[in-house]
Amino acid sequence: MISLIAAALLAGTTPQGAASSPPAPAAALPSPERRQELLFEAARLGRTDLIAPLITAGANANARDRRGFTPVILAAYGGHRDTLDALLAAGADACLADAGQGNTALMGVAFKGEDAIAERLLAAGCDVNARNKAGQTALMMAALFNRTRQIELLLAAGADPALADASGRTAAEVARAQGNDMVTKRLASPAAREAAPTRP
Repeated sequence: MISLIAAALLAGTTPQGAASSPPAPAAALPSPERRQELLFEAARLGRTDLIAPLITAGANANARDRRGFTPVILAAYGGHRDTLDALLAAGADACLADAGQGNTALMGVAFKGEDAIAERLLAAGCDVNARNKAGQTALMMAALFNRTRQIELLLAAGADPALADASGRTAAEVARAQGNDMVTKRLASPAAREAAPTRP
């Protein structure tokens, strides 16, 4: 179904350098609600080719689906780097949290270990120390799943290992509870604390 919709949407676009052509008739396009659903689906499936046409057709790049996820979160969770780039280029907010637990795309890729996508989100200005509704940070997510490369990336970006979640656990304590001894030592080390920003 999405391929048929893609054809209708792309029929109304003009390749760079080509002569302009009349836009597709409104009746040929899906309803605004369906266009929004298709944007979520395109983000989830990594259909980069549909992002710009759908947003041009009126889909909201920062809307949330029924589960509370934004297109950016869906693309990032799926590991779709090109799709994420297309969303950001179209004006999507890289840092919006989901409507349920308050998790950001950066938190999601931290536990999945999607390092390249984390770099893109950090470059977009996302707060490395943002917290979800349980007080958890991306660093805690990475520590929970033993994502060592992600931990180094977050520390270099200013992640604060001294922050504690709502239950009072720091990232080092999260790692310790999982039996991740090397990560525990890294996060509890003076070097990790020195990498964190100075708080007033």
